[in-house]
Amino acid sequence: MIDTLNNLKQLVVQAAAEKKAFDILVMDLRERSDLTDFFVICSATSRMQVQAITDSILDQVYESPHKLSSREGYTSGNWVVLDLIDVVVHIFHKDIRAQYDLERLWGDVPLVEVPHR
Repeated sequence: MIDTLNNLKQLVVQAAAEKKAFDILVMDLRERSDLTDFFVICSATSRMQVQAITDSILDQVYESPHKLSSREGYTSGNWVVLDLIDVVVHIFHKDIRAQYDLERLWGDVPLVEVPHR
C-alpha cells in the first residue's frame, strides 16, 4: 500500500511538473483526515495551463492502476480538484490559490518532499 501511495504522489507531481506547474506542495493528512491521505497542491499562470496540468495528471492516472473518483472545476479553470481517493489534487490559478490559502488552513500538517524531474 505504501509503495502504491508513493507511486501515486510521484505520478501526480511529475505530471504537473511536466506542464510547468509551480509551487508544488504535498501535504500529509493521514493524522488529520479520514477523507484522504495526501493533498497535492500546485499553481498555474492561466486557465489553459490549469487545464493542461489537469489533463496531464489524468492521462497518467488513466494509464496506471489508480482510479479517479471525481473531478471538479475543469471548465472554469480557476481551481480544479481531482479526487484520486488516497490523494486529492488541487490545481490552482495562482491568484485563486492565494485567495483560498489551503496551506494556511492545513498549516499544522507535515509537508512531504516529493522530488520531480
